[in-house]
Amino acid sequence: MGPDRPVPPLFPGRTGTGVRVAVIDSGVHPEHDHIDAARIAPGVRIDREGLCHEGPDETLDRLGHGTAVTAAILEKAPGATCIPVRVFAESLATNARALLAAIRWATAQDVDVINLSLGTTNTAHTAVFAEAVAEAAARGIAVIAAHDVDGTACLPGSLPCVLGVTLDWDCPRERYYVPGTIPTALCASGYPRAIPGVAPRRNLYGISFAVAQVTGFAACALEGRERHDQGAPAEALHAALVAALETAPALS
Repeated sequence: MGPDRPVPPLFPGRTGTGVRVAVIDSGVHPEHDHIDAARIAPGVRIDREGLCHEGPDETLDRLGHGTAVTAAILEKAPGATCIPVRVFAESLATNARALLAAIRWATAQDVDVINLSLGTTNTAHTAVFAEAVAEAAARGIAVIAAHDVDGTACLPGSLPCVLGVTLDWDCPRERYYVPGTIPTALCASGYPRAIPGVAPRRNLYGISFAVAQVTGFAACALEGRERHDQGAPAEALHAALVAALETAPALS
């Protein structure tokens, strides 16, 4: 059975309304068929020096990745508001300075969730990423990021105060679960929504979409709730998402 096999919804009736999500990626193309432009708020481009550039053209996606990630979030949470934070320009590569500036800019916007589908495996940056995500946590903002890539830990997703996401190709797209070896993380499908006539492996896919789908579920979990406990928002969000699993009908 494929990733789109039907399963009972985890958050029936919830759309993520009122939840603000910063999407740190390659921007967004608001006219794409899978994007509701009304759900996109003004964002910013951050260059490799960590400098911010405002304006609609600055967040326009020219690579497609950020648009697909945003679409994956809005598919799960069509009522959420996404704020593009563009750190990719000519390719899907940036540096730690830009990522740190992006996290801090998103924190200053008082979003509810920061979606970071990317990361670095360079452990030399551990301390500075820990500081940045701690600043977000202190304001009640949960950071959701890739825990690892092919078993190699990523920053900031592998840090204790981040909701890390791992990848399971066999997981239904409408579900996630707690991986047995990483009980503080969640595991989700790496496939975005299917494109008719296109094989899943010919579309974009990977850990970025597992992160985005968990973020979409998170927005639904946060709908109508007060901001999670300051100091441990990722842990509180993880608990809420696990609680939703425990009350959901079992998969056959």
